[in-house]
Amino acid sequence: MTYMDKKKIEVMTYVFLARGLLCNALDDDLVVVHFQGTYIHHKEIKAAMGIKITAQGLEHAIAGTGLYVVGPDDDLDDVKEEAMEDMNSVMNRIDKSGEGVYVQASTLGSLEALLEFLKSPAVKIPVSGIGIGPVHKKDVMKASVMLEKRKEYAVILAFDVKVTPEARELSNELGVKIYDADIIYHLFDQFTAHINAFKEEKKKEAADDAVFPCVLKILPNCIFNKKDPIVLGVDVLEGILKIGTPICIPQRDFIDIGRVASIENNHKAVDFAKRGLKVAIKIVGTNSEEQQKMFGRHFEIEDELVSHISRRSIDVLKTNYRDELNMEEWKLVVKLKNLFKIQ
Repeated sequence: MTYMDKKKIEVMTYVFLARGLLCNALDDDLVVVHFQGTYIHHKEIKAAMGIKITAQGLEHAIAGTGLYVVGPDDDLDDVKEEAMEDMNSVMNRIDKSGEGVYVQASTLGSLEALLEFLKSPAVKIPVSGIGIGPVHKKDVMKASVMLEKRKEYAVILAFDVKVTPEARELSNELGVKIYDADIIYHLFDQFTAHINAFKEEKKKEAADDAVFPCVLKILPNCIFNKKDPIVLGVDVLEGILKIGTPICIPQRDFIDIGRVASIENNHKAVDFAKRGLKVAIKIVGTNSEEQQKMFGRHFEIEDELVSHISRRSIDVLKTNYRDELNMEEWKLVVKLKNLFKIQ
């Protein structure tokens, strides 16, 4: 037998008797539900039949699980262990790190299907908790734990279930996202959009601390302004030059000369320049000391200009911009890390 649905109507539950005979050991009658909606009481039911039964503790029944009968010769502990096999297989899919989304489905079968999808190599969405049935406030509270651990995982993926108004209201108050759909792929699309938006927001927050690696060579006869702002023509020898990059000169005791305020390629303003490009840049001092730095006095044409990275900027790149740097650019990060003796 399998639980088909669970409804708290006089502590009854719907089940489907697939095979065998279900008898009542008590004086009360079993109840069979006809399609006309009337209830007929029976002492026993033969397969196959959809029925409704009454018993104690049915509020803890899980839709989609089997209903086991303990016979006179059966060991109760053995039957309990057998009954828990389905749930154990589901629980084993929960991420052991305790980090991941919260998943809610209508039945055990639906939950297993969703968990299998989320675990697949093409998806790989970790799951920290599960639930069956409508999404209630308690489910939102469980999902809210991720707000302190991994905010992007403070999410409930509700597959083919209703979300109570109280749960929706609480989720809005706490900042827990609830995505509900009747099709698994729609849930995946919603969560993917959520993760992408989260990453973009984190990038914006960390933009001021993100310093991309670059090494520049000053071009001869391209010194347009010697002092704040310093305007030069440069050749990007390595890495990627971006607006906002702090520039220093290792050959001159690592003096800082300011940040890149603008980049022009063929007289057109651009946001970045990669290796091999020759561009004009404007460097603006961010403090009084940098504003005093002057080409011809503090540095010469043979000096290389290097982005001044730090421990913080490296961590920001790893966390938020990992995919935006290729292998050669990451090697340059390591090279500059050693140059600046960053631990």
